[in-house]
Amino acid sequence: MKNVYLDSAATTQIRDEVISKMTEVMKIYGNPSSTHTFGRTAKSLIENARKAVANYLNVQAKEIVFTSGGTEADNLILNSAVRDLGVKRIITSKIEHHAVLHCVDQLKDCFDVEVAYVNLDENGNVNTSHLKELLENSDQKTIVSLMHVNNEIGNILDLEKVGNLCHEHQALFHSDTVQSIGHYTLDLNELPVDFAAVSAHKFHGPKGIGFAYIKSNSGLKSLIFGGSQERGVRAGTESVHNIVGLEEALKFAYDHLEDDKKYTNSLKNHFIEKLRKEIPGIKFNGMCSDVENSTYTLVNICLPIPADKALMLLFQLDLKGIACSKGSACQSGSDKGSHVLTEILSEEDLNKPSIRFSFSKYNTKEELDYVVEVLKDFIKK
Repeated sequence: MKNVYLDSAATTQIRDEVISKMTEVMKIYGNPSSTHTFGRTAKSLIENARKAVANYLNVQAKEIVFTSGGTEADNLILNSAVRDLGVKRIITSKIEHHAVLHCVDQLKDCFDVEVAYVNLDENGNVNTSHLKELLENSDQKTIVSLMHVNNEIGNILDLEKVGNLCHEHQALFHSDTVQSIGHYTLDLNELPVDFAAVSAHKFHGPKGIGFAYIKSNSGLKSLIFGGSQERGVRAGTESVHNIVGLEEALKFAYDHLEDDKKYTNSLKNHFIEKLRKEIPGIKFNGMCSDVENSTYTLVNICLPIPADKALMLLFQLDLKGIACSKGSACQSGSDKGSHVLTEILSEEDLNKPSIRFSFSKYNTKEELDYVVEVLKDFIKK
């Protein structure tokens, strides 16, 4: 039995270089808030990492706030926007990550915030005409929260177009960029984005560390109270080795971006071609089969299998050593179907199994051929 990992949208394999760097840094045990030599040494590692991260995104170092990951960053931004910036209205979509959707629900219940959902087309793309309409039809202070790359179907949002639309109507713009930072070059100084959320484990870094991009002088305040770490925006002793691990992972991601992107894109094209050839009746969800308008890192397929047989599919794939997902990893333990696919698929297709396969530079075409053969055998049985 082979072991084939095709769930990189959930989490990526940590680069060996990142592990080595983190192991080295873990020996530097001073508290970065301490003023003695041990503490200052640790503090300098954090600030150097902050400058490096900011440089990759062309922003100021003070605009980078380290967090435990994308979920905390999303929550920090949205909560403070309502609590501290006077936001009374949130515009989002029904296919956002639950780090945004559940946070928005909580804000609606606790702060009586108005929530509006922008329309989507049949492939899950944001209807920017409807977004413009929503922005024009209210004078309440608004934040728009729309992800850059959808984690289930791979659709890519035009950040520039949406951001300009928001700013034309004096609305703030927040984007969950968890699936795009480290995979795409983003100049956040030039793009009309006020806030962004990032997670290191999506680009071959460690879990439990990420950051929020918060545009300078935005007025956002802390979600976690205690010490004055992260310039008072995020209390708690910093995880030095994880922060340096994030920096190292981002460095390797951008140093090798074009080669890794070209290779991974070739895997996706090969996989799509093989699936179409070998499995008649297969459908591709969202925009994922359109290589020009979806991320190169994933494919989400709907298989021509009846519902009763579909119950055993993920189990059978796991028995064959294949790791994949029926949707977001955050949903994999739930009996509920994908909220993303529920919004865009017909009732007939929702009763069929949909699987997300997501790749990285560590995968091979031979692995993908093996997956296609396993799927074919399962469908024929």
